[in-house]
Amino acid sequence: MLRAPGTNCDQETAYAFQLAGARAEILHINRLLETPALLERFQILCIPGGFSYGDDLGAGRILGSLIRHHLAEQIARFKADGKLILGICNGFQVLLKSDVLLDWEPGVGPKATLTYNDSGRYEDRWVRLRVEGNKCVFLAGIETMYLPVAHAEGKFVARSQQVFQQLQAAGQLVLRYAPLDGSDPPDPTAVLPFPDNPNGSMGNVAGVCDATGRVLGLMPHPERHIDRTHHPQWTRGLAGQTGDGMQLFLNAVKYFS
Repeated sequence: MLRAPGTNCDQETAYAFQLAGARAEILHINRLLETPALLERFQILCIPGGFSYGDDLGAGRILGSLIRHHLAEQIARFKADGKLILGICNGFQVLLKSDVLLDWEPGVGPKATLTYNDSGRYEDRWVRLRVEGNKCVFLAGIETMYLPVAHAEGKFVARSQQVFQQLQAAGQLVLRYAPLDGSDPPDPTAVLPFPDNPNGSMGNVAGVCDATGRVLGLMPHPERHIDRTHHPQWTRGLAGQTGDGMQLFLNAVKYFS
């Protein structure tokens, strides 16, 4: 778990990885900046949720800039070695603003960003999600999930409609918001209304992977639903045997077994 000042989901995310069979370590960004070679010890890099550096210049922007300007070579080697990278909520914001998830185009910048919710406020609620395709390692075997979101800047926006279509054609838009009532959307291409889509994301996008399927960024918090008792209606018998987010962490660990 790579943390920075303001990160506040590192302990929960580390616990989820430990339950999945991993040996998790929480590492401060300053330690990695001092000794970039530390990254070679790990198989999975996770940037958890929170408000890194207070999101003072925009969500994830400062941490993303540090990674992009000081750790680009190490991260590129990490990816080339076939390892996994996960960004949750603020971590997703960091990945998009660091050139780790979607390659930046020279002289143009990022292909997509996460901006302010259409509601104009912080949204803390549960959402339904559907997985598209089988490209992403973390989402293998998962069709749907019920997870909480907690963000003010979670609206996924591609730089252009052309870029959005390119990402879609490449199978990289791997996680979408779905109707809360469990039904299929009448028009899969239309943006769902609030609160089904809690932020107004283009194409109802909730998560994106890189071209390899080994780097994933998502706005919902899988670490907050790893036990059936985390479900808001578990006492009414509506929860499964395990939390919906647990399989994501199991998939990550299984990838190396």
